[in-house]
Amino acid sequence: MLANVVYVNLDAVRSAALSTEPYPFFLATDFLVAQAIDDLRSEFPAITKPGFLTVEKKTLGEHFRRFVEELEGPEITEVLSQKLGLDLHPFPRLTTIRKFSRGNDGRPHTDSESKVSSLLVYMNDSWLDGGEGRLRVLRGPDDFDNMVLEVPPTMGAAFAFLRRDNSWHGHMPFTGERRVVQVTWLRDAGELERKKKRNTFAQVLKGIFER
Repeated sequence: MLANVVYVNLDAVRSAALSTEPYPFFLATDFLVAQAIDDLRSEFPAITKPGFLTVEKKTLGEHFRRFVEELEGPEITEVLSQKLGLDLHPFPRLTTIRKFSRGNDGRPHTDSESKVSSLLVYMNDSWLDGGEGRLRVLRGPDDFDNMVLEVPPTMGAAFAFLRRDNSWHGHMPFTGERRVVQVTWLRDAGELERKKKRNTFAQVLKGIFER
């Protein structure tokens, strides 16, 4: 019965080690319940353009829709709040999905001040042995090798962090399929609406100008 399906293993977050240098973050493995992976893999949205897409703009399969609802639920927000040491409940959430990356994606950045925290759930069956496309926690903006952690974007890996002025992260250039679901907690509802509008406009432009 779908009603009894659970997609997220919250114990993976509870048992993950929290790092505070250079900013608060953690990496959890086995974030996805093993029995749900086949359904989530088969229902991953058929996105054809690069970039993040807001979930409202795609018709999700039943399993994937319930997975997103679970990601946006109060239980995950509570567990992340306890792990990261900041109450995330007051902040609105934005969920986006990416299937394809471009070669110019992943440049070192800290995220905008409109973001409070982000959770990235990776859904790729395997990955390259090199550094291409592997998110890195960086000490600064100028050197991919000056890193604290490298995140494998493989099925069930989940990375979450608090946005700070020094929350540098990024990945070496990669072009191709790189599946990830991102939940971002934003400062206020106004920021949520602005980001949704920007995302919609960007998707329209991509539809017009990219082939």
